[in-house]
Amino acid sequence: MRLLRLHGRCVLGRPAGQTNRVAKSPAVGLAALTRACAGGTVLLILAAVVCAARGLAFADDNADKVFERRPLIAYALSSGHDDVIGQVQTSQVEKGETLLDIARRYGLTAAEISDANHKLDWWQPPVGRTIILPTEWIIPPGPREGLVLNIPEMRLYYFPGRLGPRGKKGGLKKAAFIGENTVYTFPVGLGRYDWKTPLGPFRVRGKTVNPTWVVPDDIYQEHLERDGEAEHVVPGGVPDNPLGYYRIELTLPEYAIHGTDTPWGVGMETSHGCVRLYPEDIKRLFYKVKIGTPGRFVDYPVKFGWRGDALYVEVHPDIYGRYPALWQFALRQAKSMGVADKLDLKKLEKAVVEKTGVPTYVMPGENPDTLSAGR
Repeated sequence: MRLLRLHGRCVLGRPAGQTNRVAKSPAVGLAALTRACAGGTVLLILAAVVCAARGLAFADDNADKVFERRPLIAYALSSGHDDVIGQVQTSQVEKGETLLDIARRYGLTAAEISDANHKLDWWQPPVGRTIILPTEWIIPPGPREGLVLNIPEMRLYYFPGRLGPRGKKGGLKKAAFIGENTVYTFPVGLGRYDWKTPLGPFRVRGKTVNPTWVVPDDIYQEHLERDGEAEHVVPGGVPDNPLGYYRIELTLPEYAIHGTDTPWGVGMETSHGCVRLYPEDIKRLFYKVKIGTPGRFVDYPVKFGWRGDALYVEVHPDIYGRYPALWQFALRQAKSMGVADKLDLKKLEKAVVEKTGVPTYVMPGENPDTLSAGR
């Protein structure tokens, strides 16, 4: 069986109460294949199986239109020091659903839901189980301007705003970014371990509808060796173009934010470094973001944040292995934010071990959210 593409570097040359059902991913053979395979390649192989069978489930226009109707939420930013947005939700698993189905319906990924539910099986979650939907996040540290991608959580934050005038510096006139005090957030797919998505600042330098993929020579040779055939150019606007239908070009050479022809690769490390969004998400972002918008690719597997007077931590796997001593990284982050003396270290240790990706209360005593819910 030839596996479909789940990669490609770009080179420029049910919210609460929702009851809509969507097409289900094919389950035939998945359980057997899961048992037969071992190691880190299992998810990639299974994802390819899902993609190969998408004619049975997800590729039709009707299913995509259901996902396009998912609300896009603009979260208000607090004028105080609050760093937590959204609220955790729950959903009940229905017959035939996988975490892939549930995740896309809520603007999440299967990996996020699995992590939040004690590594719940992606493919055969127990029917009737009430699961946590991690629709609550701590905003990454740093300026809340433009596009901020936090690599370990595989999530992009967009802080809309406008470019205003700023004085000259070194003879060049720089534009100031004036934020709108709101934020949108989208799940993403990232580069494989051997093609890591880079870190650093950038600006949006261009936008393209129906981009043509000019296949870099190193990727062409990789495809040729793996498949026995390869393409030098994939035309824009065709269903199997790995860039999808929208591309946002960055000042980071050879990297972009774009759509995908394999939506279930969102939440996985399958590209050659570029950032992939669900088709419905890239379309929304494409028409919102402006050329010149600033951005940052950052790496914070541990984030601390406030909601009112309560301190939370959100911990994710260190997907690229940049911080082998994650506990020490957490302590350094706490110290740098000036919250080290406010922590219950046992709670923090538990959060670092579990890596649920859900904001967790880490101060001594009862969680104020729990106390208020019990009243």
